[in-house]
Amino acid sequence: MEFFCYHRDRAGSLALREELTEEHWSYMDGYEKELIARGPTFASDGETPTGSVHIVDLPGPAAARAFAFDEPNYQAGAFRDVLLRRWRNLLGRTMWDFPGGRTGDDRYLVLGLGAGGPVDLVLPDDRDDLVAFGPLLSDDGGAWLGTAALVRAPDPEQARAVLTADGYAGIEVHAWEFGGRRS
Repeated sequence: MEFFCYHRDRAGSLALREELTEEHWSYMDGYEKELIARGPTFASDGETPTGSVHIVDLPGPAAARAFAFDEPNYQAGAFRDVLLRRWRNLLGRTMWDFPGGRTGDDRYLVLGLGAGGPVDLVLPDDRDDLVAFGPLLSDDGGAWLGTAALVRAPDPEQARAVLTADGYAGIEVHAWEFGGRRS
């Protein structure tokens, strides 16, 4: 089962996150084979971290909760909250298979929170800039709760356009970059 996990930073937690960088990466190393995508989100300045995205394939909801809540930054109080939802990988690949590579161009997390009937259950026609794309679902996979996408785009407005504008209670766009250890 695939899960979308977005840890949002607590205000003023940057020093704590920096202190725990190696612990975080070591923790994620234990999930290397299960990770579909990962990476930090940033404030509008493009430098201040605001959260951490992980899309992971795990046996079930209990394993996903353990993944999310055992993470060292969460345990230390660096995160204010966690969005954890079942997810369906409509692209059928990992971010490492993205033909656009991991560098160059702006990348975004686009998060649409559901308001009514399901939308965006199929891939958009233009998928060349999609790093990851899929619906957010209830634990049992039966209810649509929104859509999460990682996308390459020239600006936040064009990134937002990957989702149906009037199909959501709200759409968040966050600067995002490929995660993992830096050389």
